[in-house]
Amino acid sequence: MPLQERYLPSVASGERKTFPEELADTLVGIQRLIRRRLGSGGLTTPPLRGAEVELLRLVEARPGIGISEAAKELYLAGNSVSTLVNRLAKDGCLIRETDPADRRAARLRLTEAARDRLRDWRRRRAALVARHVDRLGEADQDALRAALPALRKLAVTLREEAEGS
Repeated sequence: MPLQERYLPSVASGERKTFPEELADTLVGIQRLIRRRLGSGGLTTPPLRGAEVELLRLVEARPGIGISEAAKELYLAGNSVSTLVNRLAKDGCLIRETDPADRRAARLRLTEAARDRLRDWRRRRAALVARHVDRLGEADQDALRAALPALRKLAVTLREEAEGS
Protein backbone atom coordinates (compact mmCIF):
# COMPACT_ATOMS: atom_id res chain seq x y z
CA MET A 1 0.00 0.00 0.00
CA PRO A 2 1.46 3.39 -0.94
CA LEU A 3 2.47 5.56 2.02
CA GLN A 4 -0.08 8.23 1.14
CA GLU A 5 -2.98 5.76 1.24
CA ARG A 6 -1.83 4.32 4.56
CA TYR A 7 -1.97 7.68 6.33
CA LEU A 8 -4.64 9.42 4.30
CA PRO A 9 -7.39 6.80 4.06
CA SER A 10 -9.73 6.72 1.11
CA VAL A 11 -13.29 5.51 0.75
CA ALA A 12 -14.13 2.10 -0.67
CA SER A 13 -12.62 1.49 -4.09
CA GLY A 14 -14.57 2.93 -6.97
CA GLU A 15 -16.18 5.70 -4.90
CA ARG A 16 -15.11 9.30 -5.23
CA LYS A 17 -14.47 11.31 -2.13
CA THR A 18 -16.25 14.57 -1.60
CA PHE A 19 -14.23 17.68 -0.79
CA PRO A 20 -15.29 17.58 2.90
CA GLU A 21 -14.19 13.92 3.13
CA GLU A 22 -10.84 14.68 1.52
CA LEU A 23 -10.28 17.69 3.75
CA ALA A 24 -11.18 15.80 6.95
CA ASP A 25 -9.06 12.78 6.00
CA THR A 26 -6.10 14.97 5.10
CA LEU A 27 -6.26 17.00 8.33
CA VAL A 28 -6.58 13.85 10.45
CA GLY A 29 -3.75 12.18 8.55
CA ILE A 30 -1.43 15.16 9.01
CA GLN A 31 -2.24 15.36 12.73
CA ARG A 32 -1.62 11.62 13.15
CA LEU A 33 1.73 11.83 11.37
CA ILE A 34 2.85 14.82 13.44
CA ARG A 35 1.81 13.07 16.65
CA ARG A 36 3.68 9.90 15.69
CA ARG A 37 6.82 11.74 14.66
CA LEU A 38 6.86 13.78 17.88
CA GLY A 39 6.41 10.66 19.96
CA SER A 40 9.51 8.98 18.62
CA GLY A 41 13.18 9.37 19.29
CA GLY A 42 15.44 11.67 21.22
CA LEU A 43 13.32 12.16 24.33
CA THR A 44 14.58 11.76 27.88
CA THR A 45 11.01 11.59 29.23
CA PRO A 46 8.06 9.60 27.90
CA PRO A 47 6.37 11.48 25.04
CA LEU A 48 3.26 13.46 25.82
CA ARG A 49 0.16 11.93 24.29
CA GLY A 50 -2.28 14.02 22.27
CA ALA A 51 -4.87 14.44 25.02
CA GLU A 52 -2.13 15.20 27.57
CA VAL A 53 -0.76 17.99 25.38
CA GLU A 54 -4.27 19.38 24.88
CA LEU A 55 -4.92 19.40 28.63
CA LEU A 56 -1.56 20.97 29.47
CA ARG A 57 -2.04 23.65 26.82
CA LEU A 58 -5.51 24.40 28.21
CA VAL A 59 -4.19 24.68 31.78
CA GLU A 60 -1.38 26.91 30.50
CA ALA A 61 -3.94 29.20 28.82
CA ARG A 62 -6.37 29.08 31.76
CA PRO A 63 -4.46 28.53 35.01
CA GLY A 64 -6.78 27.40 37.78
CA ILE A 65 -9.28 25.74 35.46
CA GLY A 66 -11.30 22.97 37.09
CA ILE A 67 -11.51 19.40 35.90
CA SER A 68 -15.15 19.60 34.80
CA GLU A 69 -14.48 22.86 32.93
CA ALA A 70 -11.48 21.27 31.24
CA ALA A 71 -13.57 18.24 30.26
CA LYS A 72 -16.20 20.50 28.71
CA GLU A 73 -13.59 22.57 26.87
CA LEU A 74 -11.82 19.48 25.51
CA TYR A 75 -15.08 17.65 24.70
CA LEU A 76 -14.02 14.71 26.87
CA ALA A 77 -15.78 12.81 29.64
CA GLY A 78 -15.01 14.05 33.15
CA ASN A 79 -13.57 10.70 34.20
CA SER A 80 -11.23 10.76 31.18
CA VAL A 81 -9.89 14.16 32.22
CA SER A 82 -9.59 12.96 35.83
CA THR A 83 -7.47 10.05 34.60
CA LEU A 84 -5.29 12.44 32.58
CA VAL A 85 -4.95 14.77 35.57
CA ASN A 86 -3.93 11.88 37.85
CA ARG A 87 -1.30 10.68 35.37
CA LEU A 88 0.08 14.18 34.72
CA ALA A 89 0.14 15.00 38.44
CA LYS A 90 2.00 11.73 39.12
CA ASP A 91 4.48 12.64 36.36
CA GLY A 92 5.09 16.04 37.95
CA CYS A 93 3.35 18.11 35.26
CA LEU A 94 0.21 19.27 37.04
CA ILE A 95 -0.53 20.66 40.48
CA ARG A 96 -4.00 20.11 41.89
CA GLU A 97 -5.08 22.82 44.30
CA THR A 98 -8.24 22.74 46.36
CA ASP A 99 -10.84 25.21 45.11
CA PRO A 100 -11.46 27.67 47.96
CA ALA A 101 -15.07 28.12 46.82
CA ASP A 102 -15.77 24.36 46.73
CA ARG A 103 -13.40 22.18 48.74
CA ARG A 104 -14.50 19.09 46.75
CA ALA A 105 -13.24 20.60 43.48
CA ALA A 106 -9.68 20.98 42.24
CA ARG A 107 -8.02 23.79 40.35
CA LEU A 108 -5.19 22.90 37.98
CA ARG A 109 -1.83 24.59 37.49
CA LEU A 110 1.25 23.69 35.48
CA THR A 111 4.57 22.82 37.05
CA GLU A 112 7.79 24.24 35.69
CA ALA A 113 8.56 20.77 34.32
CA ALA A 114 5.31 20.89 32.32
CA ARG A 115 6.21 24.32 30.96
CA ASP A 116 9.57 22.94 29.87
CA ARG A 117 7.95 19.91 28.22
CA LEU A 118 5.42 22.10 26.38
CA ARG A 119 8.20 24.42 25.20
CA ASP A 120 10.15 21.41 23.93
CA TRP A 121 7.00 19.93 22.29
CA ARG A 122 6.29 23.24 20.51
CA ARG A 123 9.89 23.57 19.37
CA ARG A 124 10.02 20.01 18.02
CA ARG A 125 6.60 20.35 16.34
CA ALA A 126 7.56 23.63 14.67
CA ALA A 127 10.88 22.16 13.49
CA LEU A 128 9.18 19.05 12.11
CA VAL A 129 6.55 21.00 10.19
CA ALA A 130 9.06 23.60 8.99
CA ARG A 131 11.36 20.87 7.68
CA HIS A 132 8.55 19.42 5.59
CA VAL A 133 7.04 22.72 4.48
CA ASP A 134 10.52 23.75 3.32
CA ARG A 135 10.57 20.69 1.05
CA LEU A 136 7.48 21.97 -0.80
CA GLY A 137 7.67 24.32 -3.71
CA GLU A 138 6.98 28.01 -3.28
CA ALA A 139 3.51 27.70 -4.86
CA ASP A 140 2.50 24.98 -2.39
CA GLN A 141 3.87 27.00 0.53
CA ASP A 142 1.89 30.03 -0.65
CA ALA A 143 -1.25 27.88 -1.00
CA LEU A 144 -0.87 26.61 2.57
CA ARG A 145 -0.35 30.16 3.86
CA ALA A 146 -3.42 31.35 1.94
CA ALA A 147 -5.52 28.48 3.36
CA LEU A 148 -4.80 29.32 7.01
CA PRO A 149 -7.52 32.01 7.44
CA ALA A 150 -10.16 29.69 5.96
CA LEU A 151 -9.01 26.80 8.16
CA ARG A 152 -9.20 29.04 11.23
CA LYS A 153 -12.76 30.06 10.28
CA LEU A 154 -13.64 26.39 9.84
CA ALA A 155 -12.31 25.70 13.34
CA VAL A 156 -14.41 28.56 14.73
CA THR A 157 -17.63 27.30 13.12
CA LEU A 158 -16.96 23.75 14.36
CA ARG A 159 -16.40 25.08 17.89
CA GLU A 160 -19.52 27.27 17.74
CA GLU A 161 -21.63 24.29 16.65
CA ALA A 162 -20.14 22.10 19.40
CA GLU A 163 -20.84 24.75 22.03
CA GLY A 164 -24.39 25.19 20.79
CA SER A 165 -25.25 21.53 21.22
